[in-house]
Amino acid sequence: MEMLDALSQTFDHTTKIVSGVRADQLDDQTPCSEWPLRTLLAHMTGVVVNMGLGASGSELLPSIEGYVMEPSDLGAQFRSEADRTLAAWRAHSDDDVVNVGAGPMPARVALGINLLDTATHSWDVARCTGQDANLPDTVAIAALACANQIVSDEIRGFAGFSPAISTGPDASPTDQLVAFLGRTP
Repeated sequence: MEMLDALSQTFDHTTKIVSGVRADQLDDQTPCSEWPLRTLLAHMTGVVVNMGLGASGSELLPSIEGYVMEPSDLGAQFRSEADRTLAAWRAHSDDDVVNVGAGPMPARVALGINLLDTATHSWDVARCTGQDANLPDTVAIAALACANQIVSDEIRGFAGFSPAISTGPDASPTDQLVAFLGRTP
């Protein structure tokens, strides 16, 4: 699957998950132990915003943690930002260089980070809110491929990634992804 198609499918899936969040769940704890749901949604959407800004060559938000989600229609807000970001990515070839906040990098690497972050956090949101946490298999497989290229042992522990957890041979693609990232499937 092409990376841009995988990101588009991830955004579709995440929109569905974010749309399923109720206002009374916003202070619930997520699998990201340091973030309640409200903070995780702001982080996740802020990353999407900054990815789109970086892909379009615009100035980045000074702090994605300061991004504010309006509880009245979380799904529509996420979708709007995702559509803007997809449009920015569609204007790039894999060989272009972008700066999404971590310095200049190939667009394909930054797009992979966008895919991995969004897919992973959609799982976190789904788990927190009692929704089906399984990603579409094609999305989970694409995100795992990105994770294998991005998440090294050197960044585990300080970049939000715990040591990988073993899974059995019959583990779903989603379970393989989250276990690789140190989350318990």
